[in-house]
Amino acid sequence: MVNTNMKNKLAIILVLAIGIFSSLHAFAGIQITVNIAPPPIVVFDQPACPGDGYIWTPGYYQYGDYGYYWVPGQWVLPPTVGLLWTPGYWGYEGRKYTWHEGYWGPKVGFYGGINYGNGYFGKGFKGGHWEGNVFQHNTAVSKVDHNNVHNTYVDRTVVQEIKGPNQAFNGKGGIKTKATDEEAEAGRAPHQAATKEQVSQAQEAHNNHLAAHGTPRE
Repeated sequence: MVNTNMKNKLAIILVLAIGIFSSLHAFAGIQITVNIAPPPIVVFDQPACPGDGYIWTPGYYQYGDYGYYWVPGQWVLPPTVGLLWTPGYWGYEGRKYTWHEGYWGPKVGFYGGINYGNGYFGKGFKGGHWEGNVFQHNTAVSKVDHNNVHNTYVDRTVVQEIKGPNQAFNGKGGIKTKATDEEAEAGRAPHQAATKEQVSQAQEAHNNHLAAHGTPRE
């Protein structure tokens, strides 16, 4: 017979397992569907790029045990030279809000028309581009430390500002735009999942989400 202490330990293990599982779902190919719309995107300060070759991956809202929480953006080394990040996004589909995970690929695909800022203004990426094996940063929309980052240029024609609340989902009541043929093709092409650093960032945000509501993280 299993005693009370053992039952409690098993219950805690089960809760932790569920929490870890849910925190990684955005990058595990598991579809998340909820009934509540995500909050509007707000402006968050971008930290300076730490070095050459890093690409900015914007923050986003994820859904957890106590509702939506923010996963901060971060500078990430792509898994392979030449790849770009397509951010994830929420879409209103079938009267529910569904999360579409982001991915790495040679071209930026559809991310719902969401204006995440810092070069991700709804379509494509204006924060930089690859020239051979070197990533060039557009300092008009990306913050860099010139002591550490040496490959830069300035293109102010792509600058856009987020003024006031910005819808954080695509579809009815949100951003009304559809994928172009090029974006759809990029989504179908072979691509790579989030890096370990991105998954770790999502895990930490989920842990903080739980801790803020008094739920044990370990």
